[in-house]
Amino acid sequence: MMGEALGPPVKVLAAQLRGAERGAGGTWQLGRAEAGRAPLRLRAVWMQGTVLEVERGGARGGSARLQDASGAFTVLGVEEVPKGRPCLSAGKYVMVMGLVRSCSPEPLLRAIKMTDLSENPVHKNMWSLEVEDLHRVMP
Repeated sequence: MMGEALGPPVKVLAAQLRGAERGAGGTWQLGRAEAGRAPLRLRAVWMQGTVLEVERGGARGGSARLQDASGAFTVLGVEEVPKGRPCLSAGKYVMVMGLVRSCSPEPLLRAIKMTDLSENPVHKNMWSLEVEDLHRVMP
């Protein structure tokens, strides 16, 4: 991953990422016209969602299917990240930082970090508003 740094992971919802288009050098162009903003170039994202199902092991390092308020997404390598395994139960609400691998038909990420946020329901209740607010103020 040499070259221009693209900054920290960007908070997004599954529906936003589904519309992203592949860019150069493993980047993705996230359209933000609905927020009155120019497209945003990104490589890594921060997403949150409820674990729907988990597939253990395999060459992909395990995978999990998650759902946020806007749709489903899949995360690969969930057994290979620190603190990933404790998050791997259906019904848990988790945060995932990951590299975008695909956006269509639904987002596919490679996990970098996972954290269980189930203890505090405020995380889930505020997530969509947090993302909306970020995209309103982010240039």
